[in-house]
Amino acid sequence: MQPTRITELRFEPLDLPLTEPFAIATGAPDMANNVLVRLTLADGTVGLGEAAPFTAVSGESQASTLEALGSVREAMLGKDAAAWRPIGAWLGEALPKAPSARCGLELALLDALCRHHRMPLATFFGGAGTGLDIDMTVTAGDEAHAAASARAIRARGIRTLKVKVGALSPEEDVRRMVVIRREAPEARLFADANGGYTVAGARTFLSGLEAAGIPLALFEQPVPREDWEGMAELTRSSRVPICADESARTVKDVVRLAREGGAHGVNLKFMKSGVGESLAMWNAARAFGMELMMGGMVESTLAMSSAVHFAAGLGGFDYADLDTHLFIREHAFRGGLRVEGGRVDVGHIEAGHGVVLD
Repeated sequence: MQPTRITELRFEPLDLPLTEPFAIATGAPDMANNVLVRLTLADGTVGLGEAAPFTAVSGESQASTLEALGSVREAMLGKDAAAWRPIGAWLGEALPKAPSARCGLELALLDALCRHHRMPLATFFGGAGTGLDIDMTVTAGDEAHAAASARAIRARGIRTLKVKVGALSPEEDVRRMVVIRREAPEARLFADANGGYTVAGARTFLSGLEAAGIPLALFEQPVPREDWEGMAELTRSSRVPICADESARTVKDVVRLAREGGAHGVNLKFMKSGVGESLAMWNAARAFGMELMMGGMVESTLAMSSAVHFAAGLGGFDYADLDTHLFIREHAFRGGLRVEGGRVDVGHIEAGHGVVLD
């Protein structure tokens, strides 16, 4: 038997309490109800993966993810992990509505394969680099919450703040941005509406920021995923770069956005697309000259470390929104990415993503 044949596949709930609710325009979970995937190869190598379903974004839940994983478990056994791209393509057909489940399997598979070959994931993905400068999120809330969050992020040494907007009115969100600017005057500011505005609301928000003298470096997913015309309209008229997130789940989405002028850039996330599809999206975005962000759902250090390997190893990313592990109150992992101020690095990792169960 090939040493990289899959001989065992296990998965279980991974419930991670958060330091605060991760509030966005469409939801505010106070617990990350994720799934841990363990995959064993014939030579005994074990790889770990994480599925982080976010119901408000993809419609998935922990229960549906466990069910999806169970439906493909027997078919995964006996496959050769070395054929990870064909396996990923097959998973896309078998689990079309369960991207986080697919991602958990792909991450475990790649971790095992790279541990077998004693290769870090960043090297596997291309070796362009090992570190990234990250932002940190100010979740949706009132002005007092925004001020406290900005102070706390600034104290960490992080100089880029990504502010969740769209849960309140554009005028209220402008006031939150003013407060944040006052607390962190040197910070670079992003805004992420998660599809919470209309075109008119997005314009009100942008004009309000301009009137208040608040510079915005990036505006992410201002209108709902299905409003392709609205995305294009804002991209044509906005002085601020527009980044697609929910509107960019597949390589076909990226191609459509590029051809229709629907965004200046795209946010890649393992949990909404899977690893193989994210790689295809990276290639398409690069070919069309679009900006790139690497982001995540509410993921622990396991999936976040994998995302750092991917983005740093491939290179070409303009933004790194890889902070959700900083919102996890406690977990059962050690190893993985290292954080120093506003920079994450995986250069010390010798094999796989570097995360193990503690």
